Amino acid sequence: MYSVILYYKFNKLEEPKEFTKAHKELCRSLNLFGRVYVSDEGINGTLAGSVQEIESYKAQLTALSGFEGTHFKEDSSEDIPFAKLIVKYRPEIVSLRADIDIKPYDRRGNHLSPKEWRNVMENEQEFVIIDARNNYESKIGHFEGAILPDLKNFYDFPKWLEEIEGDIPKEKKVLMYCTGGIRCEKFSLLMEAKGWKDVYQLDGGILNYGKLEGGAHFKGKCFVFDDRLVVPVNPADEDPIAFCDISGQPADTYLNCANMDCNKLFVCCPQAADKFKGCCSKECMEAERVRPFDPENAFAPFRKWYHYFDADFKSKQRLDLA
Repeated sequence: MYSVILYYKFNKLEEPKEFTKAHKELCRSLNLFGRVYVSDEGINGTLAGSVQEIESYKAQLTALSGFEGTHFKEDSSEDIPFAKLIVKYRPEIVSLRADIDIKPYDRRGNHLSPKEWRNVMENEQEFVIIDARNNYESKIGHFEGAILPDLKNFYDFPKWLEEIEGDIPKEKKVLMYCTGGIRCEKFSLLMEAKGWKDVYQLDGGILNYGKLEGGAHFKGKCFVFDDRLVVPVNPADEDPIAFCDISGQPADTYLNCANMDCNKLFVCCPQAADKFKGCCSKECMEAERVRPFDPENAFAPFRKWYHYFDADFKSKQRLDLA
């Protein structure tokens, strides 16, 4: 059994590129897999490894100045849900591209604990809930009554906010949530800067809420950015709320189209996956670069083209791409 952690910490870094290099070496030394992004505003990561390796990583990160108190959302997995390790420098650890400078390391927005969030949902009437995730995430799971912006990228939210500004009174109580909390750290501050006076975010996001409150009032499942793609939130209500893009049957499992040149992410039921051999359409089934379909492992993670062939073919492909 392996541990999978999701975390972020806003902390102004003076030498983020040097920090990135050192952090990559730390992760390699602990044999961790996953993705970590670093910028001058802090760190955002999701990593997997043995329980001991993850514990060592957490101890070493929180021992660094400014990273004390980093909150880790942790889960277990029978396999490591990442193909490799990526540690990169980025201008923002989560890209909002707002027209004003948002600095969560200077000031955090208002947080509601999972218990407080549930209390508001069950005992108050005058509030709105905004899902601060992408449309393919909210499609398979969301809180009851939430506004679900039909957006493909987080950096589209500032424009969306301009478009709906008149629909949400500035005095209205606003709750917002995302997977682990990081997107709300920025979006809540943007809403405050634009004039909303009573804005709150779910502390630790959906994953933390599911652990502490059992997922009450959450419908469906939660999209995650690793090979699992979807994880349960509310064990008392795991029925799919989405539908297979091919058959129309209830489903909450995502696939990348087996046609390597399409790679469309779509909701698919097992029957349609088998019928279309992992493709999103009949046209894609007839494409030249279609990865082999394994009915026993139909929802296996998507890999690079050369992964599906023998060593000689892989070597030739690398030379061709060099």
